[in-house]
Amino acid sequence: MQRLDPRLLATLEAVVRHGSFNSAARELGYSPPAVSQQIAELERRTGLRVLERRPVRPTPAGEVLLDAEQGVRSALAAASVELDAMRAGTAGRIRLAAFASAATSIVPKALAQLHTTYPDVQVSLSQLEPEAGYSRLKRGDMDLTLSYDYDFIPQPPPRTLRRTLIARDPVVAVVPTGHHLADRDVIDLASLASETWIAAPEAALRLELLAQIAKTPGFRARLEYEGDDFNTVLGFVAAGLCVAVMPQLALPRGTTRVVARPLAEPELTRFIYAVRIDTRHAPHALLALEQMLAAQALAALS
Repeated sequence: MQRLDPRLLATLEAVVRHGSFNSAARELGYSPPAVSQQIAELERRTGLRVLERRPVRPTPAGEVLLDAEQGVRSALAAASVELDAMRAGTAGRIRLAAFASAATSIVPKALAQLHTTYPDVQVSLSQLEPEAGYSRLKRGDMDLTLSYDYDFIPQPPPRTLRRTLIARDPVVAVVPTGHHLADRDVIDLASLASETWIAAPEAALRLELLAQIAKTPGFRARLEYEGDDFNTVLGFVAAGLCVAVMPQLALPRGTTRVVARPLAEPELTRFIYAVRIDTRHAPHALLALEQMLAAQALAALS
């Protein structure tokens, strides 16, 4: 087999990620025929077919090459981080990703604090859920991401990433004001089984999981919402249409539209993490932002 060219691997990765030669060409600044020629050249050098064309997806040989491309990209991203650290890391740019409820609660005050301490550091923010944030970190497109998982469904981070726990976010029951459970100090999850629920897989815990955790059947949705906005879910609860459970951080401060109560049995927790590429050195401003995010998370949940 002839020597592989990292540029050809990058083209393969773009085609697979977009599922399209034309979209990959636009991203890479090539013409679609040039992208096709590069894939053909990669197949000539390996002596194997690396892509299925309809639909576009990698063959087993293509998967091997994609793993190699990811390794090259991760190594270059780690080297870039360490070189930035060696240049003192008091200027430049930090690319931050955060999930929705963190982006609206933790991030703004942390960035204000960072701007005071490191006025020459520019920050860009992208709202991403954990899996997308991990992917962008590994590709070298992000420097730091806020991520989460739950105690009952842990999600270990991908290899090459360093994850630091910054907060424990309790999951609470949310019911309409005037609900027959609203005057309780705590709410047992099983007592909510027969209530009307909203199916919001991107913005709430899945009902089948709640049934398993509570060891109680009956968690059924009568409303469906496709989206990732907890405020929309709260709007349905406030209107008396349903109940929900959600992390405490997702609740607006001082809200009077709904009643939120701790869960009695079992208690559930969302763990919030700061995640970055695992390197020996990191820029001072990046480490400072990680600490500021942790402090703001603690303040928001206290």
